[in-house]
Amino acid sequence: MMQEYNANSYLFGGNAPYVEELYEAYLNNPGSVPDNWRSYFDAMQNVPAVDGTSKPDVAHAPVIASFAERAKSGPIRVVTASADVEMGRKRTAVQQIIAAYRFLGSSWANLDPLQRQERPNIPELDPASYGLSDADMDVKFNISNTYFGPETSSLRDLMNSLRDTYCRSIGAEFMYISNPVEKRWLQQKLESIRATPNFTVEKKKHILDRLTAAEGLERYLHTRYVGQKRFSLEGGESFIASMDEAIQRAGEFGVQEIVIGMAHRGRLNVLVNTLGKMPQDLFAEFEGKHGDDLPAGDVKYHQGFSSDISTPGGPVHLSLAFNPSHLEIVNPVVEGSVRARIERRGDGGSAQVLPIIVHGDAAFAGQGVVMETLNLAQTRGYGTGGTLHIVINNQIGFTTSDPRDARSTLYCSDVVKMIEAPVLHINADDPEAVVLATQIALDYRQEFKKDIVLDIICYRKLGHNEQDTPALTQPLMYKKIGQHPGTRKLYADKLVAQGSIGATDGDDMVKVFRDAMDAGKLTVDPVITNFKNKFAVDWIPFLNRKWTDAADTAVPMTELKRLAQRITTIPESFQPHSLVQKVLADRAAMGRGEINLDWGMGEHLAYASLVASGYSVRLTGQDAGRGTFVHRHAVLHDQKRERWDSGTYVPLQNVSDGQAPFRVIDSVLSEEAVLAFEYGYSAAEPNALTIWEAQFGDFANGAQVVIDQFISSGEVKWGRASGLTMMLPHGYEGQGPEHSSARPERFLQLCADNNMQVVQPTSAAQIFHLLRRQMIRPFRKPLVILTPKSLLRNKDAGSPLTEFAKGNFHTVIGEVDESIDPKKVKRIIACSGKIYYDLVNARKERAQTDVAIIRVEQLYPFPHKAFAAELKKFPLFNELMWTQDEPQNQGAWFQIQHNIFEALEDGQKLAYAGRPASASPAVGYYDKHYAQLKSLIDTAFSKLKGFVLTK
Repeated sequence: MMQEYNANSYLFGGNAPYVEELYEAYLNNPGSVPDNWRSYFDAMQNVPAVDGTSKPDVAHAPVIASFAERAKSGPIRVVTASADVEMGRKRTAVQQIIAAYRFLGSSWANLDPLQRQERPNIPELDPASYGLSDADMDVKFNISNTYFGPETSSLRDLMNSLRDTYCRSIGAEFMYISNPVEKRWLQQKLESIRATPNFTVEKKKHILDRLTAAEGLERYLHTRYVGQKRFSLEGGESFIASMDEAIQRAGEFGVQEIVIGMAHRGRLNVLVNTLGKMPQDLFAEFEGKHGDDLPAGDVKYHQGFSSDISTPGGPVHLSLAFNPSHLEIVNPVVEGSVRARIERRGDGGSAQVLPIIVHGDAAFAGQGVVMETLNLAQTRGYGTGGTLHIVINNQIGFTTSDPRDARSTLYCSDVVKMIEAPVLHINADDPEAVVLATQIALDYRQEFKKDIVLDIICYRKLGHNEQDTPALTQPLMYKKIGQHPGTRKLYADKLVAQGSIGATDGDDMVKVFRDAMDAGKLTVDPVITNFKNKFAVDWIPFLNRKWTDAADTAVPMTELKRLAQRITTIPESFQPHSLVQKVLADRAAMGRGEINLDWGMGEHLAYASLVASGYSVRLTGQDAGRGTFVHRHAVLHDQKRERWDSGTYVPLQNVSDGQAPFRVIDSVLSEEAVLAFEYGYSAAEPNALTIWEAQFGDFANGAQVVIDQFISSGEVKWGRASGLTMMLPHGYEGQGPEHSSARPERFLQLCADNNMQVVQPTSAAQIFHLLRRQMIRPFRKPLVILTPKSLLRNKDAGSPLTEFAKGNFHTVIGEVDESIDPKKVKRIIACSGKIYYDLVNARKERAQTDVAIIRVEQLYPFPHKAFAAELKKFPLFNELMWTQDEPQNQGAWFQIQHNIFEALEDGQKLAYAGRPASASPAVGYYDKHYAQLKSLIDTAFSKLKGFVLTK
């Protein structure tokens, strides 16, 4: 009796509200209630109403009464309350399974072409973990609100769908994304088609053609140029199919430019089979042939290339960025180049320009610049509307194959989770899955303007390079590789089995490609010639120009005063900080010529005059808007503002109607990625003054790779010009080892072939003319400015307004004290930077009128004529003392002493005054700093001793 009661107790009158709720659900959606209840309610629909008619719905009271009467007459055989609860539990279990596959399916996916490891045991993917058994496999569940598929599905069909979607050749990771719209979008894309492509026969043949080209080039080069390095793509040929699909689909979306960054692996293949480089040109490089237009040149697998490719949406311009051996360092360079191209196009530019960055698995996980670059992705000053990342995942670094030695994460791509970028891991032996994933990735990027990653898991058939023997350290892995028939062969056999191609068609494709190689013909169809993009920049006017220091940088007085008035005027309703009010008032007086201009005002007038003349300005760095030393105040903040994202005013954006843009950006706390970004920007935009300012000059250390491999050498290696300007606060103020020296010696060591400029200006007029010179001269060279700290407010470094209306940048500034008689001068002190003012004060204190002081403002290219001309003004001097703030083994001394010595005449002597050689850039104790300063000044004015060079 108790069992019968428990099985039917819900039919008693006290449970009528429960039945009422079921019935309400039935009326709204009959499929939402259990089958037995739906049958019962269907029968109830035929019960006559009180008026004797039969209607689809009935009043609820009679229904409840009917239930109560039915209960009195004994139990009915419908689903029991406990059975209904059990069904609810199973529905919940089904939802949990769906969630588990979305979260964990990638860990069980079939992703490794080498099948080196068994699939892991993941209990969360097993229905038994949720109390579901084989008896439940054919039970149908309503999954319409949970899963993108049929409205109802048996558990068996659902499990098949989940495994197809998340555990076959594509493993998707995206559930960490916080935006539910993005997650649902990705779920719909994958689940609605079970992550399974449905390509036409023609599409499949095209994929096979791309695989044939990828494999064919590598094998052709392997036999023709035995043993030469090329960093083969064999094992990862599906990458070429992915690149082809990315370009074609991007073109369909209206993308007009694609900038590609990648390291060595597969680069030659991309050049020939993606960008359309003529094979015979590549062969010539293998044979050591080259032009004489570059002083240095570079190896073939660092070279860049540009072409125009036809797509369904129109021509797409492709640019493969030049890349050094530092692998991932090209990433921010590409992003900077893309940002410049986007800004040229104005609104909507990010939809028309696409960055594609190709990574190696070990480098992607291992190099910090990857994280730095990802961190720029959604910032206002550096975003590019989303990047397509493609990882050629060889499952091995240089010789490392054990992930425990390569990274501390499950996947090499896990770093991208910091910006919530989705990742699609794909088995490279399923090229159709690779192409499908590429389509989804492009769709996602265009829809959400965010980064996405394709992790193409493949293998590396040969060594790190073709002279390597990887089996020495990885015998098991390379035993598997030796048994692998190759992706092209596997796919060709699959198409033959499907009947998509004939039995010999695959081999015929191989022969056709080899014949094309023998003939040196193009392998990309079609490449467009003589196409002119209206947004392209013409670099020709800036190339092959003879070096000159001269430029007409003066600005008429009337224009200077107008500009000064514009940059010191703010809206009436705007309330700046009281300290800023005083700065603006002082600058207004400077603009009227009432007081000398300080450094900040000289800098501002340079920017104002440039944007008024049509040159844009992009200034970035940590605290760039305010200035690290609170001297710039380019961005003003309303002290009354109510919200953090409003209430700023930038006077330099309000100089003239129709002016060029002025952008000042407080960068993320990064040096390497940000400097590389600005280099990429400058290399794509010659008409912008692009400036990166270090918080302290010493911090450029963190970007040394960019300086060495791009800024100093990009032109001689690749013919790539850049007008990038680096502002590096430099000066010995007693602030310790990391806040004193911008390491000028390192830049000077890199100087040759007129590759860049190293300058240390010492007045407001000098920085004004220098910045203007950088844009007005008809060539582009990187400019390193050792900017001051204490001089920013030193009145002696101020300049009258008249010096801005005449003259130019002086590479050398001679003696300016008219009380010094040139005929009585016996010693010349030559120096650069802040130490000049210390020397002038010391001379005044000592009343030494037989010593002249001259400033070398441009350290490289060394101004031989200007320097020699200053020396000739002092016919009787016989001692020249180079004096510097930096230690003897640092600063300019060792790098320019030969230039100074060259300017001396017979019998004249050259000596050094400065801090002693040091392993540290500066001392950390202020009293010791001051003692060193006193000592070096004493040496500068004292009798020569120690090491002296005599001409």
